[in-house]
Amino acid sequence: QVQLQESGGGLVQPGGSLRLSCAASGRTLLINTMAWFRQPPGKEREFVATVSGGTTHVAGSVKGRFTIARDKANNMMTLQMNSLKPEDTAIYYCAGASTVGLTSLRERYRYWGRGTQVQVIG
Repeated sequence: QVQLQESGGGLVQPGGSLRLSCAASGRTLLINTMAWFRQPPGKEREFVATVSGGTTHVAGSVKGRFTIARDKANNMMTLQMNSLKPEDTAIYYCAGASTVGLTSLRERYRYWGRGTQVQVIG
């Protein structure tokens, strides 16, 4: 029904920047809310940022450094990551939900990409 594909991950030094993209295809009209989650090595998947309508919300750990944006017309979502730290190292996942409204709850997201690896190494 809906396919999500992340891109843009890679290796970066602390203080550097990366821009992740998520391309949606299929029945994209089903997606009202989108988000980024990440899973650090050996840890649970955690919320990073979400966008719904014209509003956004980011986790406290990335506030002021990461910016989420959605281009609904082109079925794209991005995550601009600045001032990266080693603790940002993780697999980053794009997620989509049919529900309207910002949410950081994993269970609200039905559609998931396969993830893209981000490594911050000095």
